[in-house]
Amino acid sequence: IRLLFRKDRESYLCFYRILGFYPRNIQLYEQALLHKSTSLRSEKGRPLNNERLEFLGDSLLNCVTAINLYERYVELNEGNLSRLRSSLVRQQALYEIAQKLDMSSFLRLGEGELKAGGFKRPSILADAMEALFGAIFLDSDFETVRRVITQLFTDMMKGLDPETFGKDAK
Repeated sequence: IRLLFRKDRESYLCFYRILGFYPRNIQLYEQALLHKSTSLRSEKGRPLNNERLEFLGDSLLNCVTAINLYERYVELNEGNLSRLRSSLVRQQALYEIAQKLDMSSFLRLGEGELKAGGFKRPSILADAMEALFGAIFLDSDFETVRRVITQLFTDMMKGLDPETFGKDAK
């Protein structure tokens, strides 16, 4: 695979700005920003894109968000915690974070997707965010990805109103 970014200081600085740490395996992050529309393949013929990392990142996002809500809202039951989690891990929330991080300037799309305005589609940027979480986990550990996700979602967590989701009726 031809590197999307040269392994130079600029690439590492870009990811440092987004993540707050320097990546060890820059190729994971490059893959996280590689949309399937590029149709790239490895030497063995496997697709090179962010879909597998997206799968992993989606699970990590749900897990970290569940832990954070569980610890923060001890008075809420399972159903209400699930509704709060759903309000945080939705596509629009990820899209807004991706926009703040200017992810579209790093994301690589195929020609067809570019012509269709892919950078404006919330699903593409949201999926790239999830893939980025997967890359962080594989490059470091669970605590690092938890810290990054928690930091990125801090403002949204503060904006939650648990009263709208109810309290346990004990």
